Amino acid sequence: MADLDRSAAMVLDLIRLSGAPTTDTLSPADARLAYRNARFALSPEAPALAEVRDLSAQGRTGPIPMRLYRDGTNPAPRAGLVYFHGGGWVIGDLDTHDVVCRQLAQRTGAVVISVDYRMGPEHKFPAAVEDSIDATSWIAGNAPDLGIDPHRLVVGGDSAGGNLAAVVAVDARDNHGPAIALQALIYPSVALAMTTQSHEDFAEGYGLTRASMLYFRGHYLRSEADKQDWRASPMRASHHENLPPTLIITAGFDPLRDEAEDYARMLIAAGVPVTVKRFPGQIHGFITMGRIIPEATDAINEIADAMAARGL
Repeated sequence: MADLDRSAAMVLDLIRLSGAPTTDTLSPADARLAYRNARFALSPEAPALAEVRDLSAQGRTGPIPMRLYRDGTNPAPRAGLVYFHGGGWVIGDLDTHDVVCRQLAQRTGAVVISVDYRMGPEHKFPAAVEDSIDATSWIAGNAPDLGIDPHRLVVGGDSAGGNLAAVVAVDARDNHGPAIALQALIYPSVALAMTTQSHEDFAEGYGLTRASMLYFRGHYLRSEADKQDWRASPMRASHHENLPPTLIITAGFDPLRDEAEDYARMLIAAGVPVTVKRFPGQIHGFITMGRIIPEATDAINEIADAMAARGL
């Protein structure tokens, strides 16, 4: 196994030295606040863009808050990247992933739209799934007004957001949804059974712990039976043929590493073009830690390169 990246080790040391309580010991409201504060401490400076504005999509249960990012002033339609933030379906919001979305807009040239989906425990599964599907459909249906080419639509996200992006892609295939040109899944959760070796190997000491995963799963799902629903565990979809080309980014010291790479193998076996990029020395969540972890920028570039390779 590769060594832990020095900058990742620095982040873990900072967390330990802070003496902050672990996520699984906090109420959801306190966990959200702690996560926001950590993101602001670890994120690099926010790039200035030509346009950043809040908007909303009409979902089946009401408006879904979103934020649009566009760099440059060229009025021609661009690729659109629908982004779902991480945070275990319980924490995270438009602000915690603001810098990542700005970086993606700057580096890809796409219109990036971040989706503030409903979360547990206030809104249990499948509320986040419904909002993610509805927001993506709304964006596709309003693409011309948003400056987006509807034939160049990408879904992406990190961790829980990667889970939602994968679910959106399957749903779009099966239910005549928008044509998805690429899915970019950043250390996604795709199997809520949590039975892989990496869940055992990295259960403690690397940021995302097994206790935190159980906390998130418990607040998100309605019952144990939901773990078997493919909308919670997209690995359990009936089949994986005819899904969009896929980029999967993983971290070597991440409990979710093995399930994400297993999902890549499943997609490849189904004939889907897949690129897997493992950052061997990294920890879960590193893409939001660019102030300290230089490889966060490399991960952004991987997404940009995958889009460029597809003419997006």
